[in-house]
Amino acid sequence: MSTDDLLRRAFAAHFRASSEGEPLQPSKDSDVRTVEGKTYVVLRNTSGIMRVYRVRNDGMLKGLKRWPSELE
Repeated sequence: MSTDDLLRRAFAAHFRASSEGEPLQPSKDSDVRTVEGKTYVVLRNTSGIMRVYRVRNDGMLKGLKRWPSELE
Protein backbone atom coordinates (compact mmCIF):
# COMPACT_ATOMS: atom_id res chain seq x y z
CA MET A 1 0.00 0.00 0.00
CA SER A 2 1.43 3.39 -0.94
CA THR A 3 2.19 6.20 1.49
CA ASP A 4 -0.20 8.54 -0.32
CA ASP A 5 -3.02 5.99 -0.08
CA LEU A 6 -2.45 5.49 3.66
CA LEU A 7 -2.41 9.25 4.28
CA ARG A 8 -5.59 9.74 2.25
CA ARG A 9 -7.36 7.00 4.21
CA ALA A 10 -6.16 8.40 7.56
CA PHE A 11 -7.36 11.91 6.64
CA ALA A 12 -10.77 10.46 5.72
CA ALA A 13 -10.95 8.49 8.99
CA HIS A 14 -10.00 11.62 10.94
CA PHE A 15 -12.79 13.68 9.39
CA ARG A 16 -15.36 10.88 9.89
CA ALA A 17 -14.38 10.57 13.58
CA SER A 18 -14.54 14.34 14.16
CA SER A 19 -18.30 14.58 14.43
CA GLU A 20 -18.38 17.40 17.00
CA GLY A 21 -18.06 20.81 15.40
CA GLU A 22 -15.38 21.72 12.91
CA PRO A 23 -12.57 19.11 12.84
CA LEU A 24 -8.98 20.32 13.11
CA GLN A 25 -7.16 20.27 9.80
CA PRO A 26 -4.04 18.05 9.63
CA SER A 27 -1.01 19.64 7.98
CA LYS A 28 1.30 18.45 5.24
CA ASP A 29 3.76 17.43 7.98
CA SER A 30 1.66 14.28 8.46
CA ASP A 31 3.58 11.15 7.51
CA VAL A 32 3.84 7.36 7.54
CA ARG A 33 6.43 5.89 9.89
CA THR A 34 7.61 2.38 10.79
CA VAL A 35 8.57 1.53 14.38
CA GLU A 36 9.64 -1.99 15.39
CA GLY A 37 8.18 -3.47 12.22
CA LYS A 38 4.76 -1.82 12.61
CA THR A 39 3.51 0.91 10.29
CA TYR A 40 1.83 4.03 11.67
CA VAL A 41 0.13 6.99 9.98
CA VAL A 42 0.80 10.14 12.04
CA LEU A 43 -1.50 13.13 11.48
CA ARG A 44 0.03 16.39 12.69
CA ASN A 45 -0.89 20.06 12.81
CA THR A 46 0.99 23.11 14.09
CA SER A 47 0.39 22.02 17.70
CA GLY A 48 1.89 18.55 17.22
CA ILE A 49 0.40 15.09 16.82
CA MET A 50 -3.38 15.06 16.35
CA ARG A 51 -4.06 11.37 15.72
CA VAL A 52 -2.12 8.19 15.10
CA TYR A 53 -3.38 5.17 13.19
CA ARG A 54 -1.64 1.79 13.12
CA VAL A 55 -1.86 -0.16 9.88
CA ARG A 56 -3.08 -3.64 10.79
CA ASN A 57 -1.93 -6.80 8.99
CA ASP A 58 -5.14 -6.81 6.93
CA GLY A 59 -4.50 -3.19 5.79
CA MET A 60 -7.18 -1.61 7.99
CA LEU A 61 -6.35 1.49 10.04
CA LYS A 62 -6.77 1.35 13.81
CA GLY A 63 -6.95 4.62 15.74
CA LEU A 64 -4.68 4.71 18.79
CA LYS A 65 -5.10 6.51 22.10
CA ARG A 66 -1.46 5.84 23.03
CA TRP A 67 1.37 5.50 20.55
CA PRO A 68 5.10 4.74 20.65
CA SER A 69 7.22 7.64 21.90
CA GLU A 70 9.41 7.28 18.80
CA LEU A 71 6.63 8.93 16.79
CA GLU A 72 6.84 12.19 18.74
